Amino acid sequence: MMGKTHWRVSEIGFGAWGIGADMWQGGDDTAALEALHAALDAGCTFIDTALSYGEGHSEQLVGQVLAERPEAITVASKVPPDNRVWPAYPGTTLADAFPAEYVRECAERSADNLNRPVDLLQFHVWRDEWLDDPGWRAVEATVGGLIAQGTIKQVGVSINDHDPGSALRVVREWDLLATVQVIYNIFDQSPERELFPLCQERNVGVIARVPLDEGGLTGHINPMTSFPQGDWRIRYFRDNRREEVAGRVAKLEPLVLREAATLAEGAMRFCLSHPAVTTVIPGMRTPAHARANCAISDGRPLSPALKQELKAHAWERNFYE
Repeated sequence: MMGKTHWRVSEIGFGAWGIGADMWQGGDDTAALEALHAALDAGCTFIDTALSYGEGHSEQLVGQVLAERPEAITVASKVPPDNRVWPAYPGTTLADAFPAEYVRECAERSADNLNRPVDLLQFHVWRDEWLDDPGWRAVEATVGGLIAQGTIKQVGVSINDHDPGSALRVVREWDLLATVQVIYNIFDQSPERELFPLCQERNVGVIARVPLDEGGLTGHINPMTSFPQGDWRIRYFRDNRREEVAGRVAKLEPLVLREAATLAEGAMRFCLSHPAVTTVIPGMRTPAHARANCAISDGRPLSPALKQELKAHAWERNFYE
């Protein structure tokens, strides 16, 4: 159950950043469409996309597939910050990121791309101080109007990279808030400290993103790993980061493989093992990945003993910087 929405969504959702085809290289639309169909065939009922993923291209692919499917699928999208700066740094004003009229325009564009209402519209970055901004009332009214007219159904926030503390107030204070999306994986376990207990208390759904650390928790990143030209992961895994990741994975992988067939499977089961988490959204760009990911949703969490051991492998750092 996705918090106060009362939506029942699949434990494994489809993360649709990669199919936007701008920052992730090496894929194509044919494979993306096949991956979406494969995920839905395997029982996926939640898709997370964004207007900024290929400037609407990801949303359009999702809309194309959903037009061909009879299932009830929940679709989340996101309003990009108007200044196009990720994350929202201290000092970023509400007018810089989400002026009210801009929010309305983006929501309508997303609905047009999907050719249907946006079930869950998320602010793509967030800062709690915006709640004190004089312009917040106008943004609230705009969101309420979008819900009233049926352009969107629910609203959420996507939390700044590795900064779950930046959204505690909005969870406490904004009654309309239905969900938060946050980085949560074996390396970054920080949401467990404050955010997750608060979400459980406030009945706010949790969408766990980056469960595989952009590939770091697949076991496939090593000093020889290369990426296609133009792929954003060249920057993410720059300098000696591939060596650092491989070294840490070598220590935790034997633990995970006691209860999972692959490191990637264990990494996603780790996320699903926390009761606050509603759904996990790994990226899926091929049918094989879609089928493998969706198969993990079998109700089998990691054991409490293993989760306790994995606490020693937390590694809080920010490769996005």
